[in-house]
Amino acid sequence: MLLRFSKMHGLGNDFMVVDLVTQHFAFRPELIRQLADRHRGIGFDQLLVVEPPYNPEADFRYRIFNADGSEVSQCGNGARCFALFVHTHRLTGNNPVRVETRAGLMEITLHNDDQASVVMETPEFDVAKVPLVNHQRQDLYTLSLAGDNVQASALSLGNPHAVVLVDSVAQAPMERWGKAANESEDFPEGVNLGAVEVVDRQRIKLRVYERGVGETQACGSGACAAMIACHQRGLVDDEVVVELPGGNLTVTWPGSGKVTLKGPAVRVYDGKMQV
Repeated sequence: MLLRFSKMHGLGNDFMVVDLVTQHFAFRPELIRQLADRHRGIGFDQLLVVEPPYNPEADFRYRIFNADGSEVSQCGNGARCFALFVHTHRLTGNNPVRVETRAGLMEITLHNDDQASVVMETPEFDVAKVPLVNHQRQDLYTLSLAGDNVQASALSLGNPHAVVLVDSVAQAPMERWGKAANESEDFPEGVNLGAVEVVDRQRIKLRVYERGVGETQACGSGACAAMIACHQRGLVDDEVVVELPGGNLTVTWPGSGKVTLKGPAVRVYDGKMQV
């Protein structure tokens, strides 16, 4: 069969997006890995799948698969692309769009300036929910990453995050730290590791090593996690511009409740492949 798909990105964090509402197909992990290959496949950080919802309050079910074939619960950059995709392909006229994820319901609003905003999860700091083992709950955790002892915040936004405050994101050893964190017994489900540099109270710089992918141009939930970690330490205000290698996102969080992420979504091309 010919399977239709779109290639999309949010600040260079790129996706293959597939409509499985009007098409029928089942993705195997080995096929996802082949398609994610940037030399022999389509090339992407995550595969996003649009499915009919189980929850009657949702418009769609939103599934996310990393480049290594593993399924995860959340992707903020992908959520913005998801909303643009379902509107572009006329799967819905609703705005905002309510989508069901493994982490719960999420609301995404498209704006007229090619931007979209996502109401993300309420952050969870309980170590059992992150999950982070071998530690009691505290504000900062000492992690051993490839021989370096670092102080990190840990939280979940439907997926696990660790955030390390650094003097310079340009000098942060993301490959070494990211691999070490994802091989550590501390994070049994892996972790998205962020290195954040505070510029001022309204602006931070961020790099993120995503579990199952590696370092990406941008990470939406990672941007939220970094802002929350800085906010809890009293370093930033309630709305912050997050500078990532791929561009800027805006994160709003007043210190409790849900966090809102705003940024661009771009359709690169539509295609078909024989499966």
